Amino acid sequence: MSTRSAEGLRLRKAEVRSNDQIAPGIFRLTFPRDRDFIPGQTLALTTDPAISPRYYSIASGANDALFEILYDLVPEGQLTPRLARLDAGDALLASEELGAFRDADGASVWIASGTGIAPFASMVRSGMASKKTLIHGSRTLAGLYLRGYFSSVLDGRYMPCCSSETADGVFPGRTTAWLASRELPAAERYLLCGSSRMVVDARDVLISRGVPFGRVVAEIYF
Repeated sequence: MSTRSAEGLRLRKAEVRSNDQIAPGIFRLTFPRDRDFIPGQTLALTTDPAISPRYYSIASGANDALFEILYDLVPEGQLTPRLARLDAGDALLASEELGAFRDADGASVWIASGTGIAPFASMVRSGMASKKTLIHGSRTLAGLYLRGYFSSVLDGRYMPCCSSETADGVFPGRTTAWLASRELPAAERYLLCGSSRMVVDARDVLISRGVPFGRVVAEIYF
C-alpha cells in the first residue's frame, strides 16, 4: 500500500529495524529491502506525508536484506529530529529508488565527506571495489564509518582524513588538503559525494591539478 507526499512522490510504508547513533549527530537507519536498486541510488524518506521527504543515498549492498541509510541530525530541521526518534518497529515512508549517481568499470577515485560515504559503501559492499580508490573525510574519527572494512577490502586504496582528531593511518586534515598535497591516483573518473562546500572545493583542487572537468561527477547533499 502506498501514499503520496505533498509533492506527489509515491511513498510506501516500511518498518524500522534499527536506528542507531553511530557517531555524534550521525545515525544509521535500517529497514527491509523490498526491491532492487543500483549502488549509488537514493531513497526519499519521511515520517509523515505532510512533511517533505528528504533524499538519502543507500549505503547497503545490492544483495543485502536491509536498506541502510546514513543521516546527519539537524536539530532545527523538520525531518531529521523525527527520524532520530524512531525505534525498531516504528513506521517509515520510503520512495522507490531514485537517482543516477553511478560508476562504471575501470579506475575511479571516490571522494566523500561525512555521510557522503553512503553511495561508496554501497558500491564496495556490492563488489564494485576493483581499481577504485576511496578518500573519506570526517571532522571526527568516529565519523569515519566502516574505516576498518574499507581498509581491508580496498587494500591500500583507502585514505581516511580527519580534521580534528589524529590516529595512525589517518591523514590529519580535510580531503582537499590530501588532494592538494599528494600525487593524484590515475583515474578515468573522480566521483564526489558530500556537502556542497566539500564538493566545490575538491572539484577546484582537482581541476587545478589538471583533471578535466568532464571527469568529475558530483552528488551534493544539503
